Amino acid sequence: MGLIIAFGDNLTYGIGTDTTSSYPKQIENKTGLKIINAGVEGEFSSEGLIRLPSILENKPELVILCHGANDIYYKHDISQLKNNLLEMIELIQQSGSKVLLVGVSNFALLSKDIHKLYDEVAEEGGVLFEDNILRIVFSSNLLKTDYRHPNTKGYERMADAFIEILQLPKIVTSFSSSKCYEYKKMKGMC
Repeated sequence: MGLIIAFGDNLTYGIGTDTTSSYPKQIENKTGLKIINAGVEGEFSSEGLIRLPSILENKPELVILCHGANDIYYKHDISQLKNNLLEMIELIQQSGSKVLLVGVSNFALLSKDIHKLYDEVAEEGGVLFEDNILRIVFSSNLLKTDYRHPNTKGYERMADAFIEILQLPKIVTSFSSSKCYEYKKMKGMC
């Protein structure tokens, strides 16, 4: 069975809930897929870029890349964030893994929009792109603990959104396990 790595910062680690309710853990519980939660609380993209090569030694089939929230929130150089994300994508692709990039909110006052740099990174990197789920989560007080972090229900919505993508043909070859089949059946997909 192929391995998936969820690589990122607070949003991957699971800040806002306990780590057993993070989106990587919820994907694993719902599908039976093997997922490593490689999220680090408080990490900036420059630190993630340095950490990534050792994580890729696990030879994942797919990396869910959800990084940059701290850079954006603390107003780090956006062009450097873009470069760091593109370098991460290149490292992941060179390792033979697929990439699912997750668009992160711009954290502007009263705005839940995904930062525009993620569209650019997805296009330039030629990767799968989920650009809607964090907009949904941060638009509902029922899905977040504060304006930067989902709660357990918010992380579950993230997990469900990513599972929908993982089911696409040729994304994760191991999505045919019996637990995955049960998930698809429960959702009316078969």
